[in-house]
Amino acid sequence: MDADEDEVTTHRFTAPPLPPLLILAVVGVLTGFVTIGMVWLSERGCEQFRDTSNCGAWGFPLLVLTVVVAIVLAATALSRLAMPHPRLVAFLGIGFMLLVVLGFLADRLFTTWTLLVVPVLTATTFLLAHLLAGLLERADA
Repeated sequence: MDADEDEVTTHRFTAPPLPPLLILAVVGVLTGFVTIGMVWLSERGCEQFRDTSNCGAWGFPLLVLTVVVAIVLAATALSRLAMPHPRLVAFLGIGFMLLVVLGFLADRLFTTWTLLVVPVLTATTFLLAHLLAGLLERADA
């Protein structure tokens, strides 16, 4: 083993081996909670500065910021836990979750059940994104 390989192994996260599907589900749930929290903070900030929960022109940039932060945090967690294709899985998982939320759940988004549904939905979309990334990898080979 030369110095380069030794340096790479010392920077790797050493955790007990976990099943990949469990890792994906936990990271998905946590990412769902982060997304809900950032949306809630955005609304509270708009209420504070505009005296309304409608952010107006700031709504879209705040949504983009929320999505980018969620993708970066999820990709970092997945890569630290040695999952394959962490950035692709994070991007697709968040993207699929947003499609479902905006397409089917947008009119019922501000209810208390959102605290349960969005994290479970995000965990499910992370599992689907992992499956799709694996299929894409096999198709490329």
